Amino acid sequence: MTDRPRLLLLMTTSTYKAEAFVTAAARCGVALTVGTDRPQALAAADPQGHLVLPFGESRRAVAKIAAFARRTRIDGVLAADDDGVLLAAEAAAALGLRHAPAEAVRRLRFKHLFRRAVSEAGLPSARWRLLAPGEDAARAARRLTFPVVVKPVALSASRGVVRADDPAGFVRAVSRIRALLNRAELSAGRQPLLVESYLDGPEVALEGVVRRGRLRTLALFDKPRAGQGPFFEESIYVLPSGLTAEAQEGCRLAVERALGAVGFHTGNVHAELRIVGGLPHVIEIAPRSIGGLCSRVVRFRPGGTPLEELVIRSALGMDVEGFEPEPGARGVMMIPIPAPGILRGWTGEAKARLEPGIEGVRITVPPGAELEPPPEGDRYLGFLFARGASPPDVVRSLERAHSCLRFEIEPLRRGQAAAGMP
Repeated sequence: MTDRPRLLLLMTTSTYKAEAFVTAAARCGVALTVGTDRPQALAAADPQGHLVLPFGESRRAVAKIAAFARRTRIDGVLAADDDGVLLAAEAAAALGLRHAPAEAVRRLRFKHLFRRAVSEAGLPSARWRLLAPGEDAARAARRLTFPVVVKPVALSASRGVVRADDPAGFVRAVSRIRALLNRAELSAGRQPLLVESYLDGPEVALEGVVRRGRLRTLALFDKPRAGQGPFFEESIYVLPSGLTAEAQEGCRLAVERALGAVGFHTGNVHAELRIVGGLPHVIEIAPRSIGGLCSRVVRFRPGGTPLEELVIRSALGMDVEGFEPEPGARGVMMIPIPAPGILRGWTGEAKARLEPGIEGVRITVPPGAELEPPPEGDRYLGFLFARGASPPDVVRSLERAHSCLRFEIEPLRRGQAAAGMP
């Protein structure tokens, strides 16, 4: 028996975040039950620590969670990634635990619902419209003012996001995104597409925690290599931000007001903003912490506390006010996929590690894996981590380390579909 608070952490087996959350839970004395989509090898040795859930069937999953909670006390529910955010909200509601309402989470999870809520609240927003499934793209293009950005309403990691600068480009973008959504693993061919006016300006990312409707900024990243299209893969995140204190507060307020517009009052968020004419515009907000391994560059005093510990504490209603960001400049680069094909290997990793300022190199795609660049792909080759005297120093370190790496990618042969097929 234990008096430690217990958190139900929802994450699929494809997550990058398992190690970070498990380590953070141990640091702050929290017992974990990990809810995953597949049985785990050591689950029998710790039945309270593992729960297999059908993520795609929320009613069944919530029923399994409720049955588990009748045997084992659960004090909070948290999703590590997008796959589990709606299920976490529904499970928390069923158990009477603190969490944002499921409908608020749904408005953040689906881009068109978020855009509608922000627009109806009168907040700064891109012009937008929906393109219905099967709607003629060429005809719709006649009523658009270019450039625009076309997006699936429910994918993440910039997957399927394409800029179009003219009617012909719009038709091509729509065709390409619809082909992606019709893939068997997505089964999203009947979803509409969100069409937004392109917003040109500096881009930042805000990591925060919301309590009783008040947003606290935990980290504000500058994105010095933010894309202008046609695709929008992530590149470099660096902190602290170079924005003025006034501009940073403007970003915080913009996100807080957008969260108020959707009814999100409790939980952790990751928001993307562009600053247009000095005015922050919220592009989207995810009701979870930053993706991939990027959180490794976010640390707090005392003791180098990781971001995941604050996220866990917040989910359980524990205090996070005494934690302050560590000083110094840090950054992360998501290593882009340069071409489609099969990854056969890479060189230069040892040289990259020796570059001044580099704190880590992590290649996350194994040899033999199939690679797919944007806009169809949803992952990166890996991550580079750096520290320096200033954000520009960090950016230079990351770019120098990246230039050391060489990836051997074998082009796919016609008809070769499965990853790593000979």
